[in-house]
Amino acid sequence: MPVETVETLIVGAGQAGLAMSAHLAQHGRPHLILERHRVAERWRSERWDSLVANGPAWHDRFPPQAFEGMDPDAFAGRDAIVAYLETFADRIGAPLRCGVEVREARALPGGAGFRVETSGGRVEARNLVAATGPFQRPVRPALVPDRADLMQIHSSAYRNPGQLPAGAVLVVGAGSSGAQIADELRRAGRRVYLSVGPHDRPPRCYRGRDFVWWLGALGKWDARARTPGTEHVTIAVSGARGGHTVDFRALAAEGIVLVGRTAGHEAGVLTFAPDLAANIRAGDANYLSVLDEADAYAAAQGLDLPADPGARVLPPDPDCLVRPIPRLDLREAGVSAIVWATGYALDFGWLRADAFDEGGRPVHDAGVARVPGLYFLGLPWLSCRGSAFIWGAWTDAARLAGHVARHRAAAPLPAAS
Repeated sequence: MPVETVETLIVGAGQAGLAMSAHLAQHGRPHLILERHRVAERWRSERWDSLVANGPAWHDRFPPQAFEGMDPDAFAGRDAIVAYLETFADRIGAPLRCGVEVREARALPGGAGFRVETSGGRVEARNLVAATGPFQRPVRPALVPDRADLMQIHSSAYRNPGQLPAGAVLVVGAGSSGAQIADELRRAGRRVYLSVGPHDRPPRCYRGRDFVWWLGALGKWDARARTPGTEHVTIAVSGARGGHTVDFRALAAEGIVLVGRTAGHEAGVLTFAPDLAANIRAGDANYLSVLDEADAYAAAQGLDLPADPGARVLPPDPDCLVRPIPRLDLREAGVSAIVWATGYALDFGWLRADAFDEGGRPVHDAGVARVPGLYFLGLPWLSCRGSAFIWGAWTDAARLAGHVARHRAAAPLPAAS
């Protein structure tokens, strides 16, 4: 089988891969995108049915293309996001090859490029862009043994309440996914237990401006790295039902039983860390600190924004917070399903290059790897806080495509072998 050669090979046709394609095309650089399934596959098949973006449509998009027929302040649903990315791919004429899996990519000696083995044959490229996104391998702790009367799924496999067997549900993880799934299950009439760990819970809207607007005004989108000690702190924000601030006290008042961080399991009984109250208080402190910063900014800039005193009123502590449950007998509580909203890990097992640290994390400078010609794109905190968002991928791709055009377009293509 003949070997195909290309200047730049992009692996993945999600938001990051498409953004890179658009910017390489603007530089006039030839490239190819390989996607093992379809455009925006993770949006299609690894999100629940009612999912919406966590940011409004005016924000969570590529700058050159708006969401057609959608109020800019609305929150795009899963299917609308897929259609948006498909439309964008067609609009830019992206050189897509779907249904082709990259099985191995190996860096050639001396920075000569990459030899890539795919389900469609070998490709050799001068540059390689790993645009496989942050949601690569679902993390589900091996805590509760599998048993016939208990369904356990990761949030990436959750679709809707009707998918789960009758009975109560435990949702482990109270970030954006866990909080929204728990709320949906409660609204469907389920008894829900929600395991809450460390989290930030920013205001959805404050003084007439969305949270994403405040992040920009306060310069927080440009933060280069997480605050030390917050690596395991998740964020709970929601665009569901028009967007609202996630308030765990309010969820409890509506019937969800809050419990602490899931800590152990023995003989069908889960134990929870005694940290629920501390986690809720820390989330409140984060929420109120954003309001304080917003007020200070508005005053300093002389902005005429409406007052919002109600935003500082917190509901009373629910009973499950005052007297938290230390353990839960799953059978006794009628729990028939556990949804593990416990995040993802990176998986670059297909990429054979000296580009990773001891923990398997990419080593890079804002996406430029230490291996010549290798780039990472679409990862959280790639260059800043905004990198994992659609618009953030666009900004990062512009910079990386410029790097390719300046530094990697003049070198000879690897010799076919």
